[in-house]
Amino acid sequence: MKKITQILIPCALAVLIAGCASSAPPRYYMLNPVAAPGTAQQNDFSVSVGPVSVPAFMDRHQIVTRTGPHQVHIAEFERWASPLKENIGRVIVHDLISLLGTNRVTLFPEKSAAGASYRAVIDIMRFDSELGKAATLDAGWTVSSAKNGQSYRGRTTLTEAAQGKDYADIVAAHNKALSRLSADIAKAVLQMQDTPSKVQ
Repeated sequence: MKKITQILIPCALAVLIAGCASSAPPRYYMLNPVAAPGTAQQNDFSVSVGPVSVPAFMDRHQIVTRTGPHQVHIAEFERWASPLKENIGRVIVHDLISLLGTNRVTLFPEKSAAGASYRAVIDIMRFDSELGKAATLDAGWTVSSAKNGQSYRGRTTLTEAAQGKDYADIVAAHNKALSRLSADIAKAVLQMQDTPSKVQ
């Protein structure tokens, strides 16, 4: 029995060490702004972006992918580098700075967002990822004016094809989709700036 124990313990330790060595470290991903046509600094109004909301099941560090009409997969080792809501908001802030020609775009609830000329509240209803296929975005949003209380409501729904089969490719597709969302919000802000009495 003693000899068997002497053999089994080293074997168990070897299996345990091999198992630990084979566990892949987590990989982290960031959403980033897609290069947009820059607009020269020409506007002095300010914009506050947020709050941004996402579906509760996606509000986690792990990246969630859709595997069927009623099924999702939570990837343990593929993770967002920062909270998804904050990451989305910061991408839109960066896009709007370029699209609107003003550096006065901030993410709510930063102190500098107080007293902004316009606020863009964004509700992400779908942020679907299908590996090797596409990223789908469905977002309702409202731009409101602090000056006269007028508001413009819109919805951006689109699908961007993934150019590859891994997680980095699906993140890149989401970047493109968010760029389109930013463009829609920027258009609404400029419309309200030109015609402040318009409500939608």
